[in-house]
Amino acid sequence: MSDLKRAVGNRITELCKEHNISITTLSIKSGITSSMIRNIHDPTKKTVGLKTVKIICDGFGITLGEFFSTPEFDKLEQEIE
Repeated sequence: MSDLKRAVGNRITELCKEHNISITTLSIKSGITSSMIRNIHDPTKKTVGLKTVKIICDGFGITLGEFFSTPEFDKLEQEIE
């Protein structure tokens, strides 16, 4: 699992705790299946799309900027060198 994908999964978990909601509730609020959200935590799945992250952000009622504005994302190493 890539560090970026892991960071996205961690952020979703963190936001669910902050908003006191489950993955199931998030899936209802965002309009995508809970299995799609859970797939983000699945190491056999290679990537997560930005469109999916945007839909999840909409479910939380936050912007993409708010989603990615964390120290964990700031610490990610550059993928292309």
